[in-house]
Amino acid sequence: MRVRFFNPTRIVYGPGSLSQLPDQLPAGTPAEQILLISDAGLRRAGITQRAQELLPGAEVFEEVEPNPRHTTVDRAGGLARDLGARLVVGLGGGSVLDAAKAVALLASNPGSIEDYEGRERYTVPPLPVLAVPTTCGTGSEVTWVAVITHTGRRFKMSIKGPAMFPVAALVDPDLLASLPPALVASTGMDALVHAIEAYTVKPATFITDAFAVQAVRMSFLFLKRAWADIRNDHEARDGVMKSSLLAGLSFGNSDVGAVHCLSESVGALLDTPHGVANAVFLPFVMEFNLPAASGRYAELARAVGLEGGTPESLARRLIREIRELAGAIGIPEFQHLGIPEERFREIADKSFANNSNPSNVREASAEDYLGILERAQSESL
Repeated sequence: MRVRFFNPTRIVYGPGSLSQLPDQLPAGTPAEQILLISDAGLRRAGITQRAQELLPGAEVFEEVEPNPRHTTVDRAGGLARDLGARLVVGLGGGSVLDAAKAVALLASNPGSIEDYEGRERYTVPPLPVLAVPTTCGTGSEVTWVAVITHTGRRFKMSIKGPAMFPVAALVDPDLLASLPPALVASTGMDALVHAIEAYTVKPATFITDAFAVQAVRMSFLFLKRAWADIRNDHEARDGVMKSSLLAGLSFGNSDVGAVHCLSESVGALLDTPHGVANAVFLPFVMEFNLPAASGRYAELARAVGLEGGTPESLARRLIREIRELAGAIGIPEFQHLGIPEERFREIADKSFANNSNPSNVREASAEDYLGILERAQSESL
């Protein structure tokens, strides 16, 4: 089998690497033509101000919300055009980084972001993006996709293309020090979902497998510790940041599967935090996938130290361990997501229509997605 792996993003990793931001600017980029994309929470944490000190004179747009809306991206894209921007810096979690990539596309192309849904719909390459993640779950700093919520359609659009990879990613685990425990939990579980799905979906390769297995190991080793004390546990902080990065390198060249199909549908309809939805749906989707993926799940089980038994029994032990990890760090049960039963059919249909659905290791119909939702509800009652 012929295998291809592509990732052009230059990675600068390590504590304090945010300080390298000025060194990563393309030569001759005027400060007034740099657009810094962020969110209000990072200003409250003092992180945006640190970036501004490194980029004096840069324009700041910090209105990105969780599950970024197409109207927000269009507004920021208009600002980038008015500035004559030459560079976009994304500073934040997955929502901010996805928005930054989408804004960079709009800065060099006309129209609205919904015009570019799908693969490589742009005619002019997007502006260069420097990505600085501030959570431990996105991986968006090393992927070619921006996921943007279309509020009218209540659907998460995937805008993708090889020119959308950030030119550089500054991955600084110290930026996680002020992350609240709930965000450590949800974004850390998001990274675990990325790795498990990347390892089991149909497009997985031996290269993406290597990143995925190590990401799963590091999640199991460090996520609970990071949740307990991310400010003071430097080793755990480093571990969950590495897990997120490695998972991004994996799924960026593999794909995600049915967990993301469900979580993106729920997020678009109900604005549910992406990492929380991923964490809740993961064990239910793994159980659905067992007939096609028990061997792969067993391999991951062995990678995290589980031994003995048949592949199916190991796979089920891994699922139990994931449930226990999620419970230990405060991930809510399905019923706490507040998904009305009357929306199950709509969620199932949108999940089936998600462009990652064909990658799932087991073929999943709209009826299958409906069944997963109903099982999750029945177990939660």
